[in-house]
Amino acid sequence: MERPGRRPAAVPATVLALGAVSLITDVSSEMVTAVLPLYVVAGLGLSPLGFGLLDGINNGVGALVRLAGGHLADRGGHRHKLVAGLGYGLSALCKPFLLLAHTLPVLSAVLAADRTGKGLRTAPRDAMISLATEPAHRGRAFGVHRAMDTTGALLGPLAAFAVLRATVDGYDAVFAVSACVATLGVLVLVLFVPRHLDAPMGAVRPSRTPDAVRPPRPPEPPRPPALRDAVGLLRRPELRRLTACAALLGLTTVSDSFLYLLLQREGDLPAHLFPLLPLGTAAFFLLLAVPLGALADRVSRRRLFLAGHGVLLLGYGLVLSPWHGVPAVVAVLVLHGTFYAATDGVLAAATASVVPARHQGAGQALVGTGQALARFVCSLAFGAAWSLWGGRTALAVTAAGLAVSSVVAAVVLRTGDETTQEVRA
Repeated sequence: MERPGRRPAAVPATVLALGAVSLITDVSSEMVTAVLPLYVVAGLGLSPLGFGLLDGINNGVGALVRLAGGHLADRGGHRHKLVAGLGYGLSALCKPFLLLAHTLPVLSAVLAADRTGKGLRTAPRDAMISLATEPAHRGRAFGVHRAMDTTGALLGPLAAFAVLRATVDGYDAVFAVSACVATLGVLVLVLFVPRHLDAPMGAVRPSRTPDAVRPPRPPEPPRPPALRDAVGLLRRPELRRLTACAALLGLTTVSDSFLYLLLQREGDLPAHLFPLLPLGTAAFFLLLAVPLGALADRVSRRRLFLAGHGVLLLGYGLVLSPWHGVPAVVAVLVLHGTFYAATDGVLAAATASVVPARHQGAGQALVGTGQALARFVCSLAFGAAWSLWGGRTALAVTAAGLAVSSVVAAVVLRTGDETTQEVRA
């Protein structure tokens, strides 16, 4: 709680603690992600197409569970940390079972449970960031959190490769270290993230009543939000427009794996440099997340969100252009990292501005789930289009769709500005 007379911090300690949890957890998750494709394809004999379908289904499970996580966190008023802790704990609990996952059904079950944990924790975590931060500084707060999260995404693959080179049973060692790191993330959440958050900044606080005046009867506490209340949030025009536009743009956002594969082929990169492509995106995401988040607070989060997709469209154009070589690859990675910095945390901050405080979890879940499911559909459609027409044609069609979607989203979001219309109820 802030001391009287002291200016509230733009980035509260709660946000920094959640950022530390995300950083540690991402190190654990990305250690597994870095070796999982090779482990599944080379070790278990699954085809690349089968792995893509497996990963897509698990991502879809996580997106659907996000709705449940957001709703459960809103019920009871202070359950955000509890539900987020269950999500982080479930993911940490799954990591040791990777040591036993030597068959496809067992591995599928473990990965599905891990994605379930991620789905449970995402909306409550973003809700806690929103509730702990002044509305005017939410863009910066989410930018700081995403920067810390991305630091973990950078360190995870490097840690995995270091473990692989230093050990004999490389995959098992990676899974064991990942489990220990994930457990550390849960401990940081339990010890350093407060259970009860202050009232949202800007909310009206009751004044002191003189001793001689009898205080009025306290009002009845509000009932816990029901599931129909969470779904009913879509009756709010601002949230409905934001969710629809996030889903529409998600339908034309190519998954990172497909983009990196196209970039490696079109840029004539040696195969041994392929693992560095995700690190390039993460590095530029890390550099730009905070400044672009602060910029979103000063201008318009919705406009910056749309501008980020314009940057992504430019990146698609560079991949399709005749400009090849390392400079072209670096330029695409800069644009790709800028896209994430201008959209990921910015969308969460924009969502927080149009959702009441008691429904922050459900609101974040609705927008995030719509976007995640749309991207899942895009991945399946892009994979099919690649098989039928080839990668360049598939990307060209997707880029055209993104251009049309961006224009439509700009028209839909043209009314209202969330930086001046904060919901405080």
